[in-house]
Amino acid sequence: MSKFLYGIDFGTTNSALSIYDEEKKEIISTITVPSLLYFQQEQSATLPLNYVVGENAIDAYLSDGMKGRFIKSIKQILSRSSFIETRIHNKRYNASDLVALILKDLKTKADEIIGYDCQKAVIGRPVFFDDDSASKDTLAQTRLSKAAENAGFTAVRFQFEPIGAAFAYEKTITKKEKVLVADLGGGTTDFTYLMLDPDHSGNKDRRNDMIASGGIYIGGDSFDSAFMWDKGTPYFGKNTLYEATPGKVLTVPMSLFANICTWDKMNFFNGLRIQKDLQDYYHYSKKDRKFKNLITLIDHNLGYSIFRAIEKTKITLSDEQVSQFTYSNMEIEIDEEVSREQYAAVIEKDIKKISVYLDEFMLKNKIKPEEIDSLFLTGGSSLVGGVQDLFRNKFPHIPVNSGDNFTSVAKGLAYSGYLFDAD
Repeated sequence: MSKFLYGIDFGTTNSALSIYDEEKKEIISTITVPSLLYFQQEQSATLPLNYVVGENAIDAYLSDGMKGRFIKSIKQILSRSSFIETRIHNKRYNASDLVALILKDLKTKADEIIGYDCQKAVIGRPVFFDDDSASKDTLAQTRLSKAAENAGFTAVRFQFEPIGAAFAYEKTITKKEKVLVADLGGGTTDFTYLMLDPDHSGNKDRRNDMIASGGIYIGGDSFDSAFMWDKGTPYFGKNTLYEATPGKVLTVPMSLFANICTWDKMNFFNGLRIQKDLQDYYHYSKKDRKFKNLITLIDHNLGYSIFRAIEKTKITLSDEQVSQFTYSNMEIEIDEEVSREQYAAVIEKDIKKISVYLDEFMLKNKIKPEEIDSLFLTGGSSLVGGVQDLFRNKFPHIPVNSGDNFTSVAKGLAYSGYLFDAD
């Protein structure tokens, strides 16, 4: 029987698994699923909870009238020490439990293809799970390890995601190159500078080829959050005035709107105290129409459908000059034209942070632009126009390459079996 290895890219937005045949030295299949979970509204009191993963989670969520528990961007909570657990139908789930459900779904699909229980995997991780905290980074790594164990993997190694992307790119080149790899996912932007050589692709030890690596906690979710803050929150009552005592007019707290701009916070933004506060602000605002939209958003768990509209706008603006930000549901009505220039202004701060970090990364590691032979961009957020412009403007003399933005990392991780021989 052939020996197999799984390369797993657990992503903020999408996850992928590549099946590598270690005897034939080739990838035989790659599976992708959105990193989504949905727990149905109706559950048995005595049986284990029913849940759905990926595209099926979207379908079940919508067909259920968006009444159950929908969870997105789970990767973002791995480094959050403040997140201990969440209750779903009175069952407790910690971060590892939630991640394991997606890893187990990928593993089950892959095991069906090869016909046996594969317990060996190289799993990707960002260079930094959290920008400013080594302890949070360690926490995220520990939680991800536990999730892999819970999903049924007994032999696991971890590889930086941009290195995985680099190994996938190495399969396409014919000569030695110094390559700067940028992996722009939903949660992070990671960089790796390394020497790639197709003659070395089968080597067991590639440590000497890795020159530098780093990353920043900004990605596609950051862009979506910025868009929600700038273009979305006005439709949900940002700057609503209320009068709790006669003659004293105040603005509702901005924290309410910050919480609906971040998916990992919105998932758990439904406590009784919050609901009471929302009702009080609504009453004292003389039942402001737009503030009522915020209550509807929270009460009916509409966050995903809003962010789906935002993502659609973002994707359209990757190819077109103008897109329509539209949403119509439960008396929430949004219909606003957004130009590429307007979108670029919305995400300008995040693009600037990526640019500044990249300059610091190159300076710190003594990387001279003229020494870089090529750039390799991967990850869904690499398609955003502002990201493309950043690299073209910063490196006008260097060719920009890309592979499959959603499977390159998983494939490269599957080529990283040498990690099991490095002990």
